[in-house]
Amino acid sequence: MSPEEARDVRAQAERGDAEALATTAMFAALGAFEPQDWRSAAVRLGLAAEAGSPAAAGQLRVLADGRDAPYADLAQAIDWTAWLASPPKSRISADPRVAVSTSFLAPLACQWVIERARGRVSRALVFEPASGDFRTEPGRTNSAFSFAFEDMDVVTAAIRARIAAALSVPAGALEPAQVLHYAPGEQFDRHFDFLDPAEPGFAAEIERGGQRIATLLVYLNHGFEGGETDFPRLSIRYKGAAGDALMFSNVDAAGAPDRRTLHAGLPPTTGEKWLLSQWIRDRALG
Repeated sequence: MSPEEARDVRAQAERGDAEALATTAMFAALGAFEPQDWRSAAVRLGLAAEAGSPAAAGQLRVLADGRDAPYADLAQAIDWTAWLASPPKSRISADPRVAVSTSFLAPLACQWVIERARGRVSRALVFEPASGDFRTEPGRTNSAFSFAFEDMDVVTAAIRARIAAALSVPAGALEPAQVLHYAPGEQFDRHFDFLDPAEPGFAAEIERGGQRIATLLVYLNHGFEGGETDFPRLSIRYKGAAGDALMFSNVDAAGAPDRRTLHAGLPPTTGEKWLLSQWIRDRALG
């Protein structure tokens, strides 16, 4: 979105347009086109909900932990300290670093993310090492949806801020978040998340946006069998409950690619698996 388009949205919001008010709430949450202000974002969501925006009303309910109250009261009831805090973590590997945070997201937030992606996923792509272009690959058969700026809202902005706090990185170092969907039998075969500087396409991407130093996955649902995240070189196979997060470094202490972090998204044998996938760079993206 350009600054001119943002000004038009603000003008519509000032005239009381419900969806424009919800969009300016997202601006405030992300610090886009204005300073970041979570409380202002919540107030604008309340105004948008009162003006008739179902999406704003839904976001308020998620952010206020499902409370039932007038929209203005819900906006004031959001516990931003809890939302934006670094959650407790349990280490399952010290070197390389792999940790788990149980109940990283509440059920309502998980379901919100799933519904934002439902019907919008398409065949997941991978980087082509030589060129840096995207392509399909036989070893990756799952589907994905990536949140562009226009797809963001206050809930997804708060989730990204929570991820940044969990990993002690600036929010600007987070790539666009992706929602991953695995139907029975679909997988992401063994791969690395770091960008290999020996490959021309990856080297160019590192120069542009930095190394992909860490990954955080949030398990968004239950009701499927199989579907673990497998680290064959670490003898770790993990499957979280809905809302649990798995986080791991992709580089070693010196910042070099760590090939021990080879991992795979194993296929569910029954049911469907939904994940929120967040890659983190070593510097803020432009």
